[in-house]
Amino acid sequence: MFLKLLKTVSYACILIFLWHLIGVFGDEVKIVSVKEGDSVTLHPDVTQIQKFIEIRWTFGDKVITRFDLTTQQISNSDSAERFRDRLKLDHQTGSLTITNTRTTDSGCYVLEMYEKIYLMKTFEVTIYAPLSRPVITSYCPSSSSSVYGCALLCSVVNVSDVTLSWYKGNSLLSSISVSDLSISLSLPLEVEYQEKNSYSCVINNPIRNQTTHLDISKLCHTCSALSVEALIRLVVSALMGVAAAAAVVVLIYDIRSRKVEHRRREQTK
Repeated sequence: MFLKLLKTVSYACILIFLWHLIGVFGDEVKIVSVKEGDSVTLHPDVTQIQKFIEIRWTFGDKVITRFDLTTQQISNSDSAERFRDRLKLDHQTGSLTITNTRTTDSGCYVLEMYEKIYLMKTFEVTIYAPLSRPVITSYCPSSSSSVYGCALLCSVVNVSDVTLSWYKGNSLLSSISVSDLSISLSLPLEVEYQEKNSYSCVINNPIRNQTTHLDISKLCHTCSALSVEALIRLVVSALMGVAAAAAVVVLIYDIRSRKVEHRRREQTK
């Protein structure tokens, strides 16, 4: 479980997880994922929260909001300015709601509660940007064994933590994954123009996916047409070359014949 956690949570949450392992705190890190623009609520699932004197939420290492049960006052700190008007603390349950989420809201959120005992709840939140449909383009492969070969490229831009895949029907043909921020991906595929199989390119992250289906007749007819046209041009060029060579031979023969005739006349005189 620890190795799996290393791949999904921030450094701050990993430290807290280590504290859990050695028994400093009781609960494991909760993983929460949501699409950018949606709201997310972090539920601590604590009963009898009224027995605590103070509850407070931190983001990273900074307090963003707190509730004082003695004064019944909720106050946001200066560090919460980045969440301007997007935070809501439920003092009855201790839950924190973030509205109109942004990718920059991703990170480690910690709920701390104080009284005679100290209780901590930790959440690793990931906000995923919306996914655009992949774009499929084609070009004519120079290495194709058939004039009807068609090379395809499925591309996406400015993505992070996604997998890009080619499918033939329901069968996975190839895929590429990335966890970097704001990167562009491309995945090639070569098909035959005459194929009747269905192909699709899919991009997905842990919470959603987008699919673009391939229309072979629309994208690949240009390749086949260009290949045939290139073949015709090659044949025409070859024929023109043969014709030109024949004309040169005739011209040389004519010149030589005239020279021979001229010598005969000189000898006769």
